[in-house]
Amino acid sequence: MNVPEWLHPAVIGGTVLYAVIGVVVLWLAFLIIDWITPYKLWEEIVEEKNLALAIMVGSMFIALGMIIAAAIHG
Repeated sequence: MNVPEWLHPAVIGGTVLYAVIGVVVLWLAFLIIDWITPYKLWEEIVEEKNLALAIMVGSMFIALGMIIAAAIHG
């Protein structure tokens, strides 16, 4: 039986590893940005319901995700 290349354990393991690395880098970037801002981003978004800040943070996550994906892909 001929197994597709993307189903090999090494390929799947590499994919999972890069996904974990990407999530960790994204979370660290959020923590750094939260640290340098004058208020707590999570509290401002969740408790104060600051929609503009939520859109900004979401846009930041999209941009960082694109940068991380490009760096991993090469």
